[in-house]
Amino acid sequence: MALASTKDREFLAVIGDEDTVTGLLLAGIGHINQQQKRNFLIVDGKTQVNVIEDAFQTFTERKDIAILLINQHIAEKIRPTVDKYQQAFPALLEIPSKDHPYDPAKDSILKRVQKLFGE
Repeated sequence: MALASTKDREFLAVIGDEDTVTGLLLAGIGHINQQQKRNFLIVDGKTQVNVIEDAFQTFTERKDIAILLINQHIAEKIRPTVDKYQQAFPALLEIPSKDHPYDPAKDSILKRVQKLFGE
């Protein structure tokens, strides 16, 4: 049964800074579907929080996305939305960026796992 719900999930999506998204696009994750919707959002200092939240909602609702990568410093901008996300698919991974190291204390998934194990 689980296989049926995941068989069409073939893409990664990314919400990140220019360096992160560029690197992942060069690695081949870029995709634009028939409706001209991209599987990535480049966030800079001018990107409004509602644009980030809209992209997060769109990517987490798409049935063709298996994993959503988001720079942790960008996830901080929409932390309540990220913390509310509970679905298994797409899997949500907070990743570091060149200028912002990974902080495990801020990772919503890691917090949930620690809570589950009583740590």
